[in-house]
Amino acid sequence: MLKDSSTECWGQVNVLEFIEKSQTNDFRIHYIMPYTLEKLGDVSGKYILDLGCGEGGYSRALANEGAIVTSADCSEAFIEYAKNKANEDGLKIEHCVLNANTLNGIKDNYYDIVLCAMMLMDVEDLDGTLREIYRALKPNGRVFISILHPCFKGKETKWIKNNNNIEVLVSDYHNSKEWIGEIKGLNAPILYRHRTMSDYIKAFVKNGFRITDMNEPIPTEEQAQMSPRVAWLKKIPMYLFIELEK
Repeated sequence: MLKDSSTECWGQVNVLEFIEKSQTNDFRIHYIMPYTLEKLGDVSGKYILDLGCGEGGYSRALANEGAIVTSADCSEAFIEYAKNKANEDGLKIEHCVLNANTLNGIKDNYYDIVLCAMMLMDVEDLDGTLREIYRALKPNGRVFISILHPCFKGKETKWIKNNNNIEVLVSDYHNSKEWIGEIKGLNAPILYRHRTMSDYIKAFVKNGFRITDMNEPIPTEEQAQMSPRVAWLKKIPMYLFIELEK
């Protein structure tokens, strides 16, 4: 497995802290994950690669729905947790420690779906990752992507709460860059990357994909009631969802 900056960064993250954050984060559990699983639809019998699976929550949800799942992540510690948790739950999931741009052992033209849930903005080698995804997909296979919204969540972006309103200040959008930040609740520094919308679109097209859908879903009233932070997204999107086809 290639060791790049993304791999090294996530290898330093405390697994227990990240699991706690993942399994309690309101954006994830009330908004991102429900929307993703709804868009994936009926996955029974589908071969799915959960790329950058983290603690494996999506993989377990998909396996529970009858999908044939491979979980891949660059962190050995995350994969060890995901493997143990799947075994506890009686789920048959293949687990692999892999860098996203070097999917050694993953067959050509094998998967119906590749899921990239909140991971594609983290990879150092976007082109290499997309080439590997394309290789692993069956003809007409699909890719489901969620990322931080490039227009509203970057290094020079501030979300400002004024009473019950949220304003977003964007100071520098066009400058693609990486920076060291943090996730509240994690002690390890996190490497972030900002890419523009056109950076992503050009990379998708360059690597042979057809863009079939793009969404900035507005939370439902029920979702907004579950979390005040999710309710912010009724006016300004923090996340972007993209679907591709081989």
